Amino acid sequence: MKKNLYYSCIFLIFGSLLTGCGTSKNVTATPQPQVVYLSLTANPTPNKYVDMDYGIRLQIRDLRSDSRILQKHDSYVVSTPQVSVQPDIQDFVSESMRRYMRTMGFNLDADISTDYLMSVTINEYKVNFLSGLGWAATVQMQVSISDKNHQLVYPNVTISGRASQQGNGRNFMGATQVINQAYARALEDIDWDRIAFFLKKQSTPSLEKNKQVTGEGNTALEETVIRWFVDSTPKGADVYTRVVSSTSDVKNTNQTYVGTTPYETTETFDIKGLTFNNSGNVQIEIVCEKAGYVTQKKRFNLRQAIEQKEIATKFNLIKEEE
Repeated sequence: MKKNLYYSCIFLIFGSLLTGCGTSKNVTATPQPQVVYLSLTANPTPNKYVDMDYGIRLQIRDLRSDSRILQKHDSYVVSTPQVSVQPDIQDFVSESMRRYMRTMGFNLDADISTDYLMSVTINEYKVNFLSGLGWAATVQMQVSISDKNHQLVYPNVTISGRASQQGNGRNFMGATQVINQAYARALEDIDWDRIAFFLKKQSTPSLEKNKQVTGEGNTALEETVIRWFVDSTPKGADVYTRVVSSTSDVKNTNQTYVGTTPYETTETFDIKGLTFNNSGNVQIEIVCEKAGYVTQKKRFNLRQAIEQKEIATKFNLIKEEE
């Protein structure tokens, strides 16, 4: 009987010690549901891009592998707090980025036939809390720009923003502050000057080296006026031209009759696929024909013609041998 009483006392004392230890570590505490409120805290430069020639459309996709905004929190032993987001992340990014871009002067959804498309993929949008380190947030997105023909002109670029601050793990105002700061820094990480470059016609072709002629008149090449002057001795010879290309971007063409010598005109380029960079691999062939004379041909490098803004030549025709 005494032995049983002894063991009962030992059990009660040991149980009390365990209960006391558990209470000090907050093992039984259940975290309350929390809300993180998203807001745009960035302040872009107003009206920086008001003189763009083309508009832009936005396409936002949420492709996060983990949709939880809170992924780590070590202040609770039992379970991680359930955290909701207001508003929805994809809706918020779409609305806030539009507002951000409009403030800078971009013309959104101007004309679907000429607008460029800005595709934004959300890869990370998260906040964590670690004891001793505090709150830390990361926002990571991928950005690309396509023209109206769905050609990629600005490759997939990863942009990111991070923020952190010390604080109480049970005060989710800290989580709200760091995630909004991280998003603001992600927006600032986007190369807006580079994006604006594609929406603006440049003054010279050399400033838009890879912009292709599509026939829409939206390149500096198509606005570059070239003076043509073709003469011959004797005069009155027929003049033909054709495109000779060694790049797959530009197709060869058949001969086209343009007039008789002396032939003089001013024209702009409408050669599909032509860019300033590939113009060195494209030539204009001029053919001069006159009855009783040997047909002659000359070729002119388009890069030189673009830089000189002129194609001028004279053919000294040779009589055919009888």
